[in-house]
Amino acid sequence: MTAYERITERIVALLEQGISPWHKPWNARTGMPRNLVTKKPYRGINVFLLLAMSYESPFWLTFRQAAQLGGTVRKGEKACPIVFWKPMTIEDEESGMERMIPLLRYYHVFNTAQCNGIGDTPPAAIGSDGPELLYGNPDAIVAGMPTPPEIKHGFVCAYYSPSDDVVGMPSRERFDTKEAYYSTLFHELIHSTGHKGRLNRPLTFISGYGRDPYCKEELIAEMGAAFLCAHAEIVEETIRNSAAYIDGWLKQLRKDETLVVQAAAQAQKAADFILGSATAQSMVNAELELVSSPA
Repeated sequence: MTAYERITERIVALLEQGISPWHKPWNARTGMPRNLVTKKPYRGINVFLLLAMSYESPFWLTFRQAAQLGGTVRKGEKACPIVFWKPMTIEDEESGMERMIPLLRYYHVFNTAQCNGIGDTPPAAIGSDGPELLYGNPDAIVAGMPTPPEIKHGFVCAYYSPSDDVVGMPSRERFDTKEAYYSTLFHELIHSTGHKGRLNRPLTFISGYGRDPYCKEELIAEMGAAFLCAHAEIVEETIRNSAAYIDGWLKQLRKDETLVVQAAAQAQKAADFILGSATAQSMVNAELELVSSPA
């Protein structure tokens, strides 16, 4: 089974249980999932896979890392698969030149709650996942976006227009809560990162009021908005777990085993852009940054 197949199988299983992993509530107290040894936060699809396990502790580690720390994984505990990109050198058939391509691989991690002898771990520092001043401050996230689109209010529904580079939003008063307003705005701002003047992501399916709710770009926007909601310390208000919604994504994932992994990588890249935390080099190589190689 390929890494794409393994991860897609995992996401499909969650959807079949009525769970949308990219709408899993965040734990603002503990922060994003991270490796216990390196303290580095996981990225991309790994964030959703690990949060779906519903452990309170944000710390994860491999079987070998647990042993190196003098601990053990308790018998019968089930690991969570996560992915990383491994650079592979191949020879181009036409030119004969060597080139590097990313190869998706997966390995398994355990939460510290599944281990004995690891000891208590301190709560994750909330500000260590990104720009500290942006945490809990959705206004700062919006205001700090580099080269932002124009945001206009007073429309009947939210949309992003690539041709005009404009985000249209209903008035704030039309939203039941502040969280609902910002989660919707974040969704549209993620769309706007695909503009040719930003990340230059194909926006073929974006057409204002008539976009396909199950296209890859829409999944990128949903996942990216979830990342931004986590940074803003708000529980996303646009959670949709209806039978029709779940069934729609199940059909798409069963047709394309690469969809969910690639969409999550692009969503992470888009969120990084808005937060201003991606360097030019990391944006170029974002596909290789889901997580570090396994320990």
